[in-house]
Amino acid sequence: MKKLKVPMGELALIEQIRRGSRRNSPTVPLGIGDDCAILRPPAGREVLVTTDFTLENRHFRRDLHPAESVGHRTLARGLSDLAAMGASPLAAFLSLALPGKMLATKSGQAWVERFFLGLRALGDQYSVPLAGGDTAESPADLILADIILVGTAPLGKSLRRSGAKAGDALYCTGRLGGAAAELAGMFAKGRMARVGATEGHPHLFPEPRIGVGAALLRRGLATGCLDISDGLSTDLTHLCVESGVNAEIDAATVPIHPLAAKLGPEAGLKMALHGGEDYELLFAAPATRKMPRSIAGVEITRIGRLTRRQQRQPQIALVNADGSRRPLEAAGWEHFSAPPARKS
Repeated sequence: MKKLKVPMGELALIEQIRRGSRRNSPTVPLGIGDDCAILRPPAGREVLVTTDFTLENRHFRRDLHPAESVGHRTLARGLSDLAAMGASPLAAFLSLALPGKMLATKSGQAWVERFFLGLRALGDQYSVPLAGGDTAESPADLILADIILVGTAPLGKSLRRSGAKAGDALYCTGRLGGAAAELAGMFAKGRMARVGATEGHPHLFPEPRIGVGAALLRRGLATGCLDISDGLSTDLTHLCVESGVNAEIDAATVPIHPLAAKLGPEAGLKMALHGGEDYELLFAAPATRKMPRSIAGVEITRIGRLTRRQQRQPQIALVNADGSRRPLEAAGWEHFSAPPARKS
């Protein structure tokens, strides 16, 4: 890492961000440097836009999360939203508010540089240029990052939550509960996580399923889709509401991440159902359609089915191996409904 100067002002910070950003391209002919960026979507494609906050003490803690992880996760959140709709990333925009005293110290400047290392590494992996944004001094001693992701999809073809039908089978990508289990372990240790590689860290370095989403759209495999950011129980509820259906989940088929499985069958299943921040995809497809075991190198598991909407029936039922059933309430993450201690 190059030697840092003290202090750093806004102009120097912007120049640092600009130096590390990808050069302009045919789809982003003008990026950082002017009052606006210029985007040029490919012909025959529509534009999709998503935005996500990353807030200190809500989504991360400086004493627990490496700065590279915070940068990675900031971008991964938006990429996962694009993946859920089968979109290809076009550009990212970041607004970053930092405590005023942070840029006056070498350690603070180093944190910012490492944050951008994490963000750029993931951006380079998916060819996503940082095309603009804003910087400001935070009014409190907290870091706030707002990421906007712009993507494209074939005109009128993007995947949605509202297209699933009764009789469809339910599938998910990867394994669930790993992010919640890793976060619980970090809280238990109470110290900064030390990682040498991004693999094997579902909370610190989640992998957005861009390739899977694109393949689902391209091959016409899914009728409805969304990402599992708030927990399977909560996000499946969103799918049911938007598509006007009920759902059944086979408990024995839910793929549990090894980190969650270590906690035992009951705790592991609970984390897989409600933990959140797995950034896997949950999608529906006609039950008669043959589904590959993996897509874009990612494991695909059938976990249940959608049924006709019935007012007197639970929206989601969890079916045990012995055939017994119980209602599955949405118990994942929901802002404004729980104290901050529930979320990093």
